[in-house]
Amino acid sequence: MKRLLYSIFLLVLGCSAYAQVAGENIVADPEINRLVEKHIYLNQHMSTLDGWRVQIFFDSGANSKKRATDILNRFNNQYIDSKAYLSFKEPYYRVRVGDFRTRLEAEGFMKTIQAEYPNAFATADKINPPPPEKN
Repeated sequence: MKRLLYSIFLLVLGCSAYAQVAGENIVADPEINRLVEKHIYLNQHMSTLDGWRVQIFFDSGANSKKRATDILNRFNNQYIDSKAYLSFKEPYYRVRVGDFRTRLEAEGFMKTIQAEYPNAFATADKINPPPPEKN
């Protein structure tokens, strides 16, 4: 029974979208176009992506917010091209830096700052998308 339903589904799918032999016209279910448009819209308006950052500070307790802010400011003054982010997940303050698409990129940057931040490590995080490239 399942095999019959699957065959019917494939037949209906094949009939609902076909291309002419010359490749000039494509006739498809309007739902496909709606899904493609939705995909494009979501990609254009996503505020974050899955990526990697380098964590340079992690602490809780008295004065941890001040220490995190001091580390954040020091990093921003030293590395103008890289952005640092302060976050709080109870009870810890964290400072993470960079917006890297791959772990390899994050670990490469980590090597450049390891002398000043010996406890730094790469971690998966939501990152800001890179700016669009100009032609």
